[in-house]
Amino acid sequence: MADGDAQNTDSGKNPLLTIVLILNIILMGVIAYMQFETHKKLSSQSSISDIVKAEMSKAEEAGDTKSETGEAKEQSGKLFPLDGFTANLAQGDGPRRFIRLNAVLKLNSEANEEEYKARKPQIRDVVISILNAKRPQDLLKSEGKEYLKEEIKSAINTFLVNGKVIDVYYVGFQIN
Repeated sequence: MADGDAQNTDSGKNPLLTIVLILNIILMGVIAYMQFETHKKLSSQSSISDIVKAEMSKAEEAGDTKSETGEAKEQSGKLFPLDGFTANLAQGDGPRRFIRLNAVLKLNSEANEEEYKARKPQIRDVVISILNAKRPQDLLKSEGKEYLKEEIKSAINTFLVNGKVIDVYYVGFQIN
């Protein structure tokens, strides 16, 4: 009889364990369903590459390819050399560093030389201010140099009236 009593007490614990196990399975099922729905929603959204492909196919159907248009715009710019810059870089780890930069601006065809010459002090000021805010380790990477080009381009475009900067070309780039 003692063995029968032991089995009855074990069976008294089993319903609680069974309930916890069932609740755990239901909770895991709900979480799996929510993850599946989130994945389905994210995969149905169009990515940037899908949007670009769609726009390119629309342009090709219209008979105007973007590559031809881009090349035409690229060829129609005017080049304006900037005087050389020597500027202190932001203090990083280690000794004081400076940059020597020679650049050429490529402006669109609407730009005129008179506006460029009139805005030259503003252009120099904004480029020096941007360079003073940079750390040497930021500019030593190619991504940092490309970001600097974009930053210079957008800063100069804020005060140009008749033209806009299409690109910035480095003629000389040295960090000491």
